[in-house]
Amino acid sequence: MLDDLREELWRLHLELPKNDLVRWTGGNISARDVGTRFVVIKPSGVRYEALRPEHMVILDLEGNLIEGALKPSSDAASHLYIYRHRPDVAGIVHTHSPYATAFAAVGKPIPVYLTAMADEFGGPIPCGGFALIGSEAIGKVVVESIGSSCAVLLKNHGVFTIGANAEAAVKAAVMTEDVAKTVWLALQLGTPLEIPAEDVAKLHDRYTNVYGQ
Repeated sequence: MLDDLREELWRLHLELPKNDLVRWTGGNISARDVGTRFVVIKPSGVRYEALRPEHMVILDLEGNLIEGALKPSSDAASHLYIYRHRPDVAGIVHTHSPYATAFAAVGKPIPVYLTAMADEFGGPIPCGGFALIGSEAIGKVVVESIGSSCAVLLKNHGVFTIGANAEAAVKAAVMTEDVAKTVWLALQLGTPLEIPAEDVAKLHDRYTNVYGQ
């Protein structure tokens, strides 16, 4: 079931190593089907080059297996927690992308130093607290810390992004790493200047409501 969503998720997973956001078997993407409300998620510990659409696991929002022969991602409980508490979210990505995770390692948010950040995130990328893998704990930190952003750093861990669909969440993950790298480079040169909040709001509104086709 949900063959189209499984194939879309498989294709989106290939974007993670392509954009240097993951290594080996780390990271994962999930998507919520609007009709059934079932969640499709990457299986645990499968390398990206070996991944196939039929390997994707389908769960309900309580974590019951609907379809799939493999174990779901070890982050599944946290993905499901986010979906239950954020009905506007239909896609979630988790990565350990290096520049963004460097900020997470020192527990620092990423301020709005770049117009690209204002466009995509509408504010700083926050940093939540530490939580152990394997339960709902990480999902709780994401929900509590992400605010109105589409990305959040988790202390000592990595990045979670959300979106109205899985592709939007993947785009947010790519942009998170891109701006984190640029900000890190800027910090080597001196002290970056934050964009005033009123200008951030204007830039985000333009990008959200005017930019593109």
